[in-house]
Amino acid sequence: MTFAAEKPPGLPRPAPSGPVSAGHPLEPLSAEEIAAASAILAAHAGFPTGARFVFVELAEPAKEMVLGFRPGASWDRQAAILLRAPALRATVKALVSITNAEVVSLCEVPGATPFTFEEFMASERAVMADPRWQEAMRKRGVEDFSLAMVDPWASGYTGPHDDPGLRRIARPLTFVRSHPTDNGYARPVEGLIVTVDLDTMEVIEVVDHGVVPFPPKAGNYYPELLAADNVPAFDGQRAPLKPIVITQPEGPSFEVDGHAVSWSNWRLRLGFTPREGLVLHDVRYVDKGVERPVLHRASLSEMYVPYGDPQPTHWNKNVFDEGEYGLGWLANPLTLGCDCLGEIRYFDGFVNDQDGQPVVIRNAICMHEEDASIAWKHTDFRHGRPEVRRSRRLVVSFIATVGNYEYGFYWHFYLDGSIEFEIKLTGILSLGAAPLDASPEFGAMVAPGLYAPNHEHYFSVRLDMRVDGDRNNLYEVDSVAEPVGATNPHGNAWKTVKTHLRSESEAQRLPDPLAGRTWLVASADKKSALGAPTAYKIEPGAYTRPLWQDGSQQANRGVFATKQLWATPFDPEQRYAAGEFIAQHPGGDGLGGAYTAGDRSIEDSDLVLWYTVGAHHVVRPEDWPVMPVAKVGFHIKPFGFFDGSPVLDLPPEQPQHKADGGQGCHC
Repeated sequence: MTFAAEKPPGLPRPAPSGPVSAGHPLEPLSAEEIAAASAILAAHAGFPTGARFVFVELAEPAKEMVLGFRPGASWDRQAAILLRAPALRATVKALVSITNAEVVSLCEVPGATPFTFEEFMASERAVMADPRWQEAMRKRGVEDFSLAMVDPWASGYTGPHDDPGLRRIARPLTFVRSHPTDNGYARPVEGLIVTVDLDTMEVIEVVDHGVVPFPPKAGNYYPELLAADNVPAFDGQRAPLKPIVITQPEGPSFEVDGHAVSWSNWRLRLGFTPREGLVLHDVRYVDKGVERPVLHRASLSEMYVPYGDPQPTHWNKNVFDEGEYGLGWLANPLTLGCDCLGEIRYFDGFVNDQDGQPVVIRNAICMHEEDASIAWKHTDFRHGRPEVRRSRRLVVSFIATVGNYEYGFYWHFYLDGSIEFEIKLTGILSLGAAPLDASPEFGAMVAPGLYAPNHEHYFSVRLDMRVDGDRNNLYEVDSVAEPVGATNPHGNAWKTVKTHLRSESEAQRLPDPLAGRTWLVASADKKSALGAPTAYKIEPGAYTRPLWQDGSQQANRGVFATKQLWATPFDPEQRYAAGEFIAQHPGGDGLGGAYTAGDRSIEDSDLVLWYTVGAHHVVRPEDWPVMPVAKVGFHIKPFGFFDGSPVLDLPPEQPQHKADGGQGCHC
């Protein structure tokens, strides 16, 4: 169904909002703009009765407009709005001009929207009010239902009955606290599967696979509860370490104008969306006074967490945390000294509630500088003179809580022109109950009667490349041994072999660490002083190929995770690795499906890379009750982009002198 984009004659039309306050087309929507866009849409004659606002975000202008923008120029400031109309069982997308106070487009689209906070809470209440669920809980000795936690797990796709055109559902899992501040994840209700219709908030089905006793021990991590609960890993609070005080008496080295950031030779803009969270825009490096582009846009495009346990409670756990929930609206308000340390510049995140009103996440993005050890050093042994320069990095980060897990996302910019993306995983495991003498085949015991299934985390990072311009090429580089012969008479020679990947089908790549495999993104138009195309290389990090079987829903839905690298030509409609609407989707959209089905050329193209980070999680007892941070990520490094070392111009540091009179290193 398509809704009229203009209000019929005779109905009141909202007054134009006047000139927009944003100074750049990529500035995220302000709270006032979110409220204005929602009001314009809600007043439209075609606004579906009872529709709820899922996401309200900036409709990013066309790339050509952004690259050609000059300060003071005017433009049409627009919002992209995603609605769910429960009474119609419809998903609706709208484009709203805030500048002109009008609805540009409004139409129904196929697919199920991500969860909303409103639905998180309503589904929990619906489940706890259901007599079948209550009966199952009483079988387990639970009478006080207020201590239950009903986590709204996404439904997966278990067959045609899960088609989102028929119903929009969730399959929540239940846990039970022993008191209001208890860690309820220590007491999973094993074998109890509930299906909830999210449009009607009716419990469709309750399936009980049988009672498994609750694990006997608490799993708390609040300091006031640790000693009382006799946690085995806790033997009293350790003595505090002496303070580390990070100060910058002259202030930080970065400058901020709205969401535009300048730091050392780096220039970039920060964005924030309710689905992706932190977004990087227009990343450039100043080289000899010239701003050279590296990336047009970078963001996390999807994350997928499939579990590897066939038990009834766990086999269907395969969650697209970004596409089925959204990371931006789940971002934490960050705290100085805890989440971030040093001279911090925070940026608020603006999202929306289901009435379309703005919600402010204070300090959603943290930015600061960190010392990064040495940038380079050499000591001439003949006369003993050392020369060394310190490195530093700019860190831009946010942290999201998705149910039991926490994910920290960190972009690191280094003085040598390199970029690192790092993901920190922590929080609480998704657990199951088992007999005390169990030895799970597809997981690991973490406490008596409590086990964690094997699982994996896959993160797809979308990199809209712009290395020295709009036309780039992609190469795969392997290191290979030269056969013994005329060109290798001593048997020691090896070389790099560079393969030009010219199409989408060729650019679906797996890592090969034994060959030192990397990928190069090279300019089609610029060459270095040595005559080679200027380039950046992708230096791979952690990745394990998925262990699911062909034909499983995990294999059908999580295709992007089967390759460490994909490449496509730029398409503004292709932003999410598994497709725009992955909830209850059987698969076939996104990478490996609709996005790459045309096998388009990527030669001399406006190139987009999709890099997969993998975290293979075989759980340890040390991961319980709250997981020490695990880190995964990758690097993007200049490769012939500069004429030589980009940190040769770093100024010497002042040597520090020890209190005993000894002298530190010569810097």
